[in-house]
Amino acid sequence: MAPIPGSGLAKGLAVTLRTMTKKTVTAQYPDAQPELPPRTRGVIGLFEENCTVCMLCARECPDWCIYIDSHKETVPAAAPGGRERSRNVLDRFAIDFALCMYCGICIEVCPFDALFWSPEFEYAETDIHELTHERDKLREWMWTVPAPPALDPAAEEPKELAAARKAAEKLTAAQTAPRPPASAEPPTRPEPPAKPESSPRPEPPAKPVSSGHPESSAKPVSSARPEPSAKPESSGRPESSAKPESSPRPEPPTRPEPSSQPDSANPQEGES
Repeated sequence: MAPIPGSGLAKGLAVTLRTMTKKTVTAQYPDAQPELPPRTRGVIGLFEENCTVCMLCARECPDWCIYIDSHKETVPAAAPGGRERSRNVLDRFAIDFALCMYCGICIEVCPFDALFWSPEFEYAETDIHELTHERDKLREWMWTVPAPPALDPAAEEPKELAAARKAAEKLTAAQTAPRPPASAEPPTRPEPPAKPESSPRPEPPAKPVSSGHPESSAKPVSSARPEPSAKPESSGRPESSAKPESSPRPEPPTRPEPSSQPDSANPQEGES
């Protein structure tokens, strides 16, 4: 079927008429600012307090557009007798946005959350050298960083919030719990379990009593030793004094005193 002459023009005019009746969606920038999503990669902000000058962002940057300078300072000991420590102090932190390709690797690898994305994008300059933002300029971009998005309602509650909520619930329950009357006796504290009694330590053996003679001091005096026989009376003859009369088996007496023992080295003590 041959097309009707002028049908294409009629379709085009129909589209124009339908569009004329709808509300416009064109944002008249710069009179109207665009509504950007919170994760827009506009410019990088620096939170200087979190930077430890680890140089990780500068090493991982594929364009080498991050410049960092620092020096070391000695920190005195916190306690007397402690050791002094040294720490890095940031002198310069600059990003050349003329070289940056907005990959976000520096923000991802920062272990201390010192770099953040800001949705601001109005930092065009007439000179390319002015696109290198020093740390003062990067600190100003930090105040334009939006708050982090809220968690998913179905996500697990963070451990910090759960611990704080439980502590608050315990405190509220303790404050609202009914107090016992003043006349009621306070609960007694349970006594600790008694320690098991240790067995008595055996006493060391008694030291032998010395009689003053070198022979008797070397040998301990035994309580089971029989008492020696009575000293025989001397009749003036050495033969009779050398053989004392032995008594029948004596009974075990009490422990003899050192002064009552006969002198075994001199049996003729009574002779003059």
